[in-house]
Amino acid sequence: MFGDVAKQMLRLMGFCENIPGAIDAENVPQALVNLQQAVNWVREIEQNAGDDPAMNIDDCDDQDVEPMIGLYNRAIPLIEMLKEAEKEECYIMWE
Repeated sequence: MFGDVAKQMLRLMGFCENIPGAIDAENVPQALVNLQQAVNWVREIEQNAGDDPAMNIDDCDDQDVEPMIGLYNRAIPLIEMLKEAEKEECYIMWE
């Protein structure tokens, strides 16, 4: 993960954006809960926005528009890593 998305994920987990940084093993479970709750909340908002005809990307056939990658999809690898770190009782660090 790079830049603003990585910093956003750190905030959602309840940590500051300091780089480098780490999550101690005893804090991994709470970081996972925080991230899952935040991502699920954002996912609901994104799904509801998908129901809005004004937000329908299919109406842009003639335009060069790339589909938006939601926060939920970006968070999946981090959620999996947190689950493994929780299971193995180990820390996570980033640079």
